[in-house]
Amino acid sequence: MHGVFRGLSLALLAAALAPANPLIAQQSPDNFHWIDFHAKQDQDTFVWVMRSLDPEKWTAIREIGVEYDAALVVTTLRKTPQTPPALDSFSIWSASLTNHSVTLLLTGTNLRLLDWMLFAVGRPRDLGALYDDCNECDASTFLTAFYYDVRSHNWAGRWMRGNQAIPLSSASAPQGVTSAQAYAVLADPNGHEIVGTWNHLDYGKAKAPEDYVYQYDVDPSNDLERTQPLSGKNAEAMKRRICVGSDAVTGLARGQDSPLCQSKIQSPHGTARKPAN
Repeated sequence: MHGVFRGLSLALLAAALAPANPLIAQQSPDNFHWIDFHAKQDQDTFVWVMRSLDPEKWTAIREIGVEYDAALVVTTLRKTPQTPPALDSFSIWSASLTNHSVTLLLTGTNLRLLDWMLFAVGRPRDLGALYDDCNECDASTFLTAFYYDVRSHNWAGRWMRGNQAIPLSSASAPQGVTSAQAYAVLADPNGHEIVGTWNHLDYGKAKAPEDYVYQYDVDPSNDLERTQPLSGKNAEAMKRRICVGSDAVTGLARGQDSPLCQSKIQSPHGTARKPAN
């Protein structure tokens, strides 16, 4: 059971500590572990992180993951004790275990921690995450991943620009524009993963439609993220790979059954075939 709260009633505390979806820790880095808030051997780390975060604004510490001399910490913030848990926001921090410095990595809503992902062959896996940018709104969904940076001795997030990472889907579009989207996290036979996104904008009679196709990956030579806009044959190949979905990571693909994708994977006889599961 995870989660430590402050400033809440006992009834709310009990409800908030109910078990959540389990975190998957398969193939995590050898020196990483999630701490157990009730285990004696983790108490020193737990107390250290609590003291480090004490000046910050949070309602609950939900998870603490440790690798070497830094902790990856997930906190949640509830506006009032009467606010439904579904409206909590979250923050992710890097907390040094050699001094009490903390760095805010990301703030958002509806955090979904994923499996450990291999974005660069020959380097440790990263902890994937999906999140939204708001509650009670037409939210956009983003994908990022967290990793221990051996150069800075801190945790860091992939493809981050403020609180935005890889944009997977958006419910909003400019006035008079129809947007269709598809994406997939794609795995090679060796387990190496990249992210492909396709955003199609239809302007009606105003002008010709536009396609924005991107590939996101990590350069294995320097461990830095890459964002590559694709065009021409490369864009068409990525569109088809996204839409066929045969090498998509389970649960990390969307839009394969949409008219946008069905038009891309039509057979030579003009009949659209179903994308692979």
